[in-house]
Formats: sequence, C-alpha cells, structure tokens
Amino acid sequence: MTYKETLFFVAKCLTISLEEQNKKEIENQLKTTEIDWDAVVKVSTANLVFTALYCNLKRANFTHLLPEELVNYMIHITDLNRERNQQIIKQAKEINELLLANNITPIFLKGTGNLLEDLYTDIAERMLGDIDFLVSQEDFKNTVRLLKKEGYSAENEIYMDFHWHYPKMVKKNRIAAVEVHKNVLKKPYTSYLDYETLIENSLSVNNCKVASFENQSLVTILQKQINDNLYFSKTISLRNLYDSFLLSVNIPSKKRDLKNKTIKKYLNNYNICAAKLLNSPKSIEYTINNDGTKYLESYLKIMANSKKELRKIAIINSYIKIKDKIKILQYSFTDEEYKSYTFRRLKNFNFYLKNLGLKKSKSNS
Repeated sequence: MTYKETLFFVAKCLTISLEEQNKKEIENQLKTTEIDWDAVVKVSTANLVFTALYCNLKRANFTHLLPEELVNYMIHITDLNRERNQQIIKQAKEINELLLANNITPIFLKGTGNLLEDLYTDIAERMLGDIDFLVSQEDFKNTVRLLKKEGYSAENEIYMDFHWHYPKMVKKNRIAAVEVHKNVLKKPYTSYLDYETLIENSLSVNNCKVASFENQSLVTILQKQINDNLYFSKTISLRNLYDSFLLSVNIPSKKRDLKNKTIKKYLNNYNICAAKLLNSPKSIEYTINNDGTKYLESYLKIMANSKKELRKIAIINSYIKIKDKIKILQYSFTDEEYKSYTFRRLKNFNFYLKNLGLKKSKSNS
C-alpha cells in the first residue's frame, strides 16, 4: 500500500460507525485485500488516530479480520489512553472549579471540550496532549496568576504577549499541560471566534462550558488552517479530520454566516478534501467551484508525493513565514502587545542568532 492508499484506508475506517456504505466497503477490503498493517499502524499513529481506528473497527465487529498480535497491541494502547483521558477530564474539572470559584468561566476547546461533552462513544478514541480553554481578555492575566498560584508553571514565558495563548503550563503530578487562550484565531480573524461569540452559544456539561458543536468545528478546522498556516501547506491531520467529522454530524442545518470570504474559502476547501478522504459522508457540506477543485487536485498530488507540488508548497511556506513576520512588525505600530513583543525581540541577542541560522528554534509542537 502506498502512503496515499493507507491514508485513505485509515480515514474511511474512522467513519464506519456512522457511514453504512463505508462500513460495507471496509469489510470487503479486509476480507479480500492484503492490508499492509505496518503502514496502517505507522500512518494512524503519526496522525494520532490509532485508538480511534481500533474503536471503530471494534464497534463494527471487524477485529477478527485483523492479525491477533495487532489487536492485542491496539487493546493495550487504547486502555492506556482511556486511563489517561480519565485523568485529563478530572484535571480539567479541577481547573474549572478553581476558575469558577474566582468568577472566571472558561470555555474548554478542542479535544478537552470534546471529551467533556461526550462527543466520542469511547473516551479512549481521542489522543490528547494539552488541556485547551479560552477565557475573556479581561480574565486572561488573572487566570494565569491563579494557575501559577496552584503550582502550574511555563518553561518559556518570554516573547508571548501577542500570542493567542499563554505558553504551555505544567504542574507536578498532573498528567496534561495546560494552554490558556485569550484568543482562538490570530489577527485579522480574531473576532470570528472570540470569547463573547463562543460563550453566547456555549453548552454546559457538568458545570463545564464547551463551545457549541458548530463553533467547536470551526475552532477545530480554522485554528490549524489559519494559525498554523496549514491551509497553504495543504496539510490535514486525521485527528482533526475525525473530530470535524463527528462534530459535523451534530451541527444543526442552520449555520452561522461568517461573512468573510477568506474564511469561507478555507472552510469550503478543507471540507472538499475532508469529504474526499472520508468517502463523501452526508454531514460534510461543501460547494464545488474552480478554486476548490484546484485545491483538491493539489492536495491529492501532495498525497501522491509529487516532487513538483512539494517544491511549490515549500516556496509558499517560506513566503508565508516572511509575510507573518512583516505582519507582526506592522501590528506593532498600532497594538501595544505586538509592540512589546517586537522591541523585546530586537533587544535579545538570541533573536539575531536564530535569524542568521546560528541557533536552532525550539519546536512549537
């Protein structure tokens, strides 16, 4: 199996609990085709959907069609992840109680929000690194202060004033790192998923606030597409894809009108690729147009490891990095946080070493 074939196989497997046609096709493939299970494990693990893959195959009663050794390994990893997620839920509720006691209402995002609102049939399906939550601009500094008082600390607290979240904070004897967000999206898209917007239609689950299914879906897709510039690199994580698929099933027919052509384009082109990967589930809506067709063609070429397309993406990514740095400089003339960030960067010797390639930057992952 090629990488592309493996990716499409894993992606389709993630839908078999809800898509009957995909379930029939996967069953036929398992019975009649030689599956490269080493490749499946590699791709599903890299995309953080290994446990979701197992849970879907188990619910479909397909595990007897898999190698016994693989099934035993899947059970072991899934049990470990379920245990970990139980601890993460407990930690999130602990943070929620702390903040509510201080008149701060956090909105839990992404994987943590999904776990709290029971999006998954089995909590072991979601592999999770951090506890992400959003607070209002007014409560942001106090939230960080309260967490520090409770024993949380960040390894690196410099140069982050303008960022959409505080650096990851960890606490001894707590399993997950914590990211306190004051924004969900970076400029100039901040207002589309700000605290006031998300709290208005939020859901309350066991006294914890989570974003509505639609807003949670927008967070899931747009944070990666916009903040991490994955729209331009045409990168779709299967973990994000699985989350957005499950959320799409729960979104009502009446949707928000985002009134922003760029965001609408990002969402539509993402959904075109998502639908292709998942074999056209009914819940994922999109519009076929010239821009979307070209975007999908490019995405499929990248999946097929087209050297020409990969070179093009590398050039675009380099351009985007330079453009982002110029934007930060522009914002520093009108925004105090960006100004503070820029001046501290320019005064720091390591900044020049990094930009001259004499010192490696730390990964943000």
